Order: sequence, then structure tokens, then C-alpha cells
Amino acid sequence: MSPEQIRETILTLTTQRGQGKTICPSEVARQLSPDDWRPLMQIVRDLADELRLQGKLRITQKGVEVDPKNARGAIRLGLPD
Repeated sequence: MSPEQIRETILTLTTQRGQGKTICPSEVARQLSPDDWRPLMQIVRDLADELRLQGKLRITQKGVEVDPKNARGAIRLGLPD
């Protein structure tokens, strides 16, 4: 699975969820590899961060925007405001 395919899936799922709503990175990983999704989690987080830096994605933890490199625990992905 290519990085571009993962980026597209992140953007597709966040767009489908809609403005003001979020998805879990595991939703992306599960969509791409339902039977073996856990190994994809770090790459999904890394590519989500790239999209955040490009202004295409918002990453939050408990409703507050975070840098996922410093965030421990669950994060959420959503469209920027």
C-alpha cells in the first residue's frame, strides 16, 4: 500500500464524515487492511501529520489541536476549519 493511497483514504474518510466531525486513525488502517491493520497505525499517523502541515487536515486530542509527534494516546483526524 502506497503512501498516496493512505493519504487519499485519510482525506476520503474525513470528507465523508464531514466538517466538524473526526475519525480515528484506526478507521483508516482498518479500511486499508481489515485483517492486519495494526502495523499501519504509525504510518497513518505520520502521513496524517504531513497532511496537517499542508493545511489539509486537523489533528486533535480531547478536542484540542495537537502535534501528533508529541501527543501520547488517541488522536482524532478531521477537516480543517
